[in-house]
Amino acid sequence: MRLAQLSERSGVSAATIKYYLREGLLPPGRQVNATTAEYDEEHLRRLRLVRAMIQVGRIPVATVREVLGHVDDDSLGRTIRVGAALWALPQVPEPDEDDAYVRAAHREADALLDTLGWENARQLTTISPAYRRLVVALAAFRRLGYDWDAELLVTRARLMHQAAVADLDFLETQPSEEEKVEAAVASAVLVEPMLQALHRLAQEEESARRYGFE
Repeated sequence: MRLAQLSERSGVSAATIKYYLREGLLPPGRQVNATTAEYDEEHLRRLRLVRAMIQVGRIPVATVREVLGHVDDDSLGRTIRVGAALWALPQVPEPDEDDAYVRAAHREADALLDTLGWENARQLTTISPAYRRLVVALAAFRRLGYDWDAELLVTRARLMHQAAVADLDFLETQPSEEEKVEAAVASAVLVEPMLQALHRLAQEEESARRYGFE
C-alpha cells in the first residue's frame, strides 16, 4: 500500500507517519521509485502500536524508539527480549535506600516472593523495575500508617499471577517472535490500565452493594 492508504487504514495522518519514519519508529517502506514507497501489513501493525504507546501510554518518542529497538533485536532470547522492551518503558524513580521504610519494604517484598515461590522473580530483584515499583509502593503505603496483613498481599499477588498466565497465553497466539514481543509491550501499555480500571470499577460496585448510593 502507498502512504495515503497506510494513513487511511491506520487513521494516522500522512504527516505524522512521515515524522515516525524520520524518527525511526517505523521501518522504511520498499522504494518503488525516487519519491514513492510501498508499505505492508507489518507497517500497519507497528504504526498502530506506536500510536497506542504515544497517545494512550503518553510515552516520549525517544523512549518508544528504545523500546522498539529491543522489540526488533532478534539476537536476544524471548525472555530477555521481552524484559528489555518492558524495562525500557517509563519506570518509577529509584527508591531511597537510606530510608527505613524502603529497607523494610525490601524485606517485605522479598518475603512475599519467597512465600509465593517466585524463584525467577527473586533472582531479578536487583535489576527489575517491577520489583523497584513494588518496593516504592510498599514503603509509601507503610509510611501512611496502614498495616496490611501479609496474607492480603499474597492473595493479590496470586490474582496477578492468573492475569500473567492469561497474558502469556495470549502472547503465544502471535505468529512471529516480533509480534509476541509487540504483544507484550501492548499489554504493558494498554492492559495494565484496563486492569486498574476494572479494579476501581469492582471497588465502586462492591462499595455500592455494601453501602448504597447515599
